[in-house]
Amino acid sequence: MASKQAVDRRDEDEVCPVCKSSRYLNPNMRFLINPECYHKMCESCVDRIFSSGPSNCPVAGCRKTLRKNRFRAQTFEDIGVEREVDIRRRVMHILNRREEEFDTKRNYDDFLEQREEMIANLVSRIDVAKTEAQLKQYALENEQSIRANQALEEQEATSFQARMTLEQEEAQRRRQIARQEYENERRELQAGREDFLTRLAAGTSADAGTIAREGSKVHLKKSSARRSEEERIRQKQAALRGSETKRGGASTPAAAGPADSGLIKGLRKIKTPEPEKPYDPFMGFVPEKRDYFTLQESYPSSFLERQRQNQMASAGGYDLREYYSRTLLEAFAGLGVFVGDEVSKRDAEKVSPPAATEGAAMVAGNEK
Repeated sequence: MASKQAVDRRDEDEVCPVCKSSRYLNPNMRFLINPECYHKMCESCVDRIFSSGPSNCPVAGCRKTLRKNRFRAQTFEDIGVEREVDIRRRVMHILNRREEEFDTKRNYDDFLEQREEMIANLVSRIDVAKTEAQLKQYALENEQSIRANQALEEQEATSFQARMTLEQEEAQRRRQIARQEYENERRELQAGREDFLTRLAAGTSADAGTIAREGSKVHLKKSSARRSEEERIRQKQAALRGSETKRGGASTPAAAGPADSGLIKGLRKIKTPEPEKPYDPFMGFVPEKRDYFTLQESYPSSFLERQRQNQMASAGGYDLREYYSRTLLEAFAGLGVFVGDEVSKRDAEKVSPPAATEGAAMVAGNEK
């Protein structure tokens, strides 16, 4: 309670550095900050100074140019924390490499350490110009990969939100089912007791044991069926969670971009896929292509020229190119055959008979 009163008293003591108005005199005063310099001023001063366009910060000693659209309400009580959160968000928005883009886990850890070091430099105002230049150069060289990773992050956030909503709906549905089952069980138990008492009142003392045993059997059967149904639902939910985990854990292909940049080391090399070749229904086979000759449309020959002009020769659909193709194929058919090698091989086979023939001759000589 005392801490709350201290916070409220500090809020009342807040004074605008421009117009010197205090929250104590104006409880509805709203203070705004600008990420350029993080100087706090009231909303009325922001409207009065920056409505006509960009202007310098009115706080003494600050010469940064501010714009009205950059002013926003303060989220954290400490301005230092507010500034660090903004810097961290901006740097991680640019250096948004994912673990699957690196060759090893060590390279990814080095990248995280490098990113934290740059954030610390900006927060502590150490080598600010150099760090800002590195971030700007990296953003220009890796614009495509940055956008691809941002799209993946948005997709993951949307999927996570949808999964959380689905889990909440499932939990609410399970609670309703459990409540309904409890009501049904209570009604069945009450009806069973009434039936038990009715049968006891209508029967004799000898039937009391039999009626009690029947009632316990019915109760055990219902309990066993309920436990079996609960176990079946639990197994089904576990299987669904396992399938969702496998889909979510599938490796995401690395975004397109340079394999290695000047700022980040250890990135996995990206293999550019080969362009898909046009579809070939003959699988590389060309009907008119030959190894030793190329078929032409016509060849100079007085006899063939007369046949070409003869309409009776082509009336049945005969094409003179078939004659050209067959003749040239027969002419070049022996180019791949080496007769000398075949003759020497044949003579060698005649000089040295096969082993089976020699064995048969030896057997015949022994029999004689």
